[in-house]
Amino acid sequence: GHQRRRAAMPGDSNQSAECKIQKGMGGGEGDVGLGDGALSFLGCPPLGLETLKITDFQLHASTSKRYGLGAHRGRLNIQAGINENDFYDGAWCAGRNDLHQWIEVDARRLTKFTGVITQGRNSLWLDWVTSYKVMVSNDSHTWVTVKNGSGDMIFEGNSEKEIPVLNELPVPMVARYIRINPRSWFDNGSICMRMEILGCPLPDPNNYYHRRNEMTTTDDLDFKHHNYKEMRQLMKVVNEMCPNITRIYNIGKSHQGLKLYAVEISDHPGEHEVGEPEFHYIAGAHGNEVLGRELTLLLMQFLCQEYLAHNARIVHLVEETRIHILPSLNPDGYEKAYEGGSELGGWSLGRWTHDGIDINNNFPDLNTLLWEAEDRKNIARKVPNHYIAIPEWFLSENATVAVETRAVIAWMEKIPFVLGGNLQGGELVVAYPYDMVRSLWKTQEPSPTPDDHVFRWLAYSYASTHRLMTDARRRVCHTEDFQKEDGTVNGASWHTVAGSLNDFSYLHTNCFELSIYVGCDKYPHESELPEEWENNRESLIVFMEQVHRGIKGVVRDFHGKGIPSAVISVEGVNHDIRTASDGDYWRLLNPGEYVVTAKAEGFTSSTKNCMVGYDMGATQCDFTLSKTNLARIREIMEKFGKQPISLPARRLKLRGRKRRQRG
Repeated sequence: GHQRRRAAMPGDSNQSAECKIQKGMGGGEGDVGLGDGALSFLGCPPLGLETLKITDFQLHASTSKRYGLGAHRGRLNIQAGINENDFYDGAWCAGRNDLHQWIEVDARRLTKFTGVITQGRNSLWLDWVTSYKVMVSNDSHTWVTVKNGSGDMIFEGNSEKEIPVLNELPVPMVARYIRINPRSWFDNGSICMRMEILGCPLPDPNNYYHRRNEMTTTDDLDFKHHNYKEMRQLMKVVNEMCPNITRIYNIGKSHQGLKLYAVEISDHPGEHEVGEPEFHYIAGAHGNEVLGRELTLLLMQFLCQEYLAHNARIVHLVEETRIHILPSLNPDGYEKAYEGGSELGGWSLGRWTHDGIDINNNFPDLNTLLWEAEDRKNIARKVPNHYIAIPEWFLSENATVAVETRAVIAWMEKIPFVLGGNLQGGELVVAYPYDMVRSLWKTQEPSPTPDDHVFRWLAYSYASTHRLMTDARRRVCHTEDFQKEDGTVNGASWHTVAGSLNDFSYLHTNCFELSIYVGCDKYPHESELPEEWENNRESLIVFMEQVHRGIKGVVRDFHGKGIPSAVISVEGVNHDIRTASDGDYWRLLNPGEYVVTAKAEGFTSSTKNCMVGYDMGATQCDFTLSKTNLARIREIMEKFGKQPISLPARRLKLRGRKRRQRG
């Protein structure tokens, strides 16, 4: 949980330091607005230390232990690197432990400050500040300390390193600079802290400092955090606005019995059209990574509105693609995070399912099955390079598998998805498979799939159209700089995960799945949503359009009937895909010329050359397969009511007859 405090006033007993949510001081009228939990009543949003809206140049400190613990690291929820002594540590730590230390934020314009949120250091070490004073200034020379009656007010800080603690100022203070001055800290530790400041920027008559975060959006969408009930309501509104192109359905239930709702957007909702590829976005596998959830809800509204407005690009996308959007795969976790609100949930409240499972790596590990078979060359044929079966143990009821995971697997087995993106948070990068390292004992190393070039392109298509992901001037979120690969990364070269959704999807289905990390802040304040939508809108659409890259077609028999489960293989790529129940298939490929073979049991295989151009739109590449001689003989025999000839059985019969003749 989180803690919220107001500093004790004279005459308060200690017990009342834990403050109840009450009507706002400093301009926050009315009841608590849901979705930002405890924060809304303060009326002012976070300045943006966590979202990086406040730049490193706006943070200063009296001293710091070393560069990696400088003022620029004093941001709420910032995570430390694996090596604690590098440039990326998990807090600001003062160079000395005395009462003269401070960290300050320059808001660069007059701001009405209403509150401070603090956190200890993200580290193996135990460092946090237990009390502090707050000062404000207009010129950074003359400072006014926040008072409590006649004396300086002492705010109660943290009692451990991860749970954020909110203190409201007794009255809002208007100034440009705000400074935190630690007065006491954990006995065996040092002065270290992470923080966020709540404040409302005041109108700036001279427009002296026009911050980029005042960017607005012209889209008329519902920019707020939606709990489960509100999410369901919003889906209904979209469905009523666009009944001809939308359908709401659910893929199963969560551990606590909440339905896992999805919205389908297509010109014939409810049916798979031959030749039309299927695409999905999944969000909220980690319940506290809520930006993805809100982006998918915004995307639904946007597609519906633009379709009605005859936006040619969106109309084409909706008519040529079957889009599925699943905004909340872990609704139980989300409800927990939602109670904490955007700033007070810490880094992980609500991440796991109700029964403590991380859905993102709860899928069967098929990589090991494939790689062991490849290493022992003799049994490679028993394990195909695609559609690898789920091991028995995983299917047993005793396996530690979330009901949400099983629901997604059933969904992916039922619908022939071609491309999918799962939206996550806490970073700004697109990760592509494999997510698991091949070498034992390594925690990170590049682990490319046979389709590495296609995955790199898919990742780049999202990253390069995002407003910040490939911006080289952008500050890193926590510790990793993904600029060398243009805002993309191979999952395993970042950190290895066994049983990830991406690897499972690639090895068990036709679907190419990528993880899209949409923002440094997992749970941004409501006021950030319009800007985050602008950051991601174009990429969300461009990524969906990539489902039309490569080749597509239908594999039929001589009577023109589609052949299901025919295998499509591309020369030089050790990964096949299969046709859907109507015999149609899609194979994502980069531009080039390919030798493609279609084969199916009982049919003679067929091979042809297929070209993929640079224009959008998959190249049509159909196959007609003829029955093998043996299959045709069987068919004719069955037609005339005779048993098909089985040679071994015939030999046995003859042998028996000869014996009888001898006898």
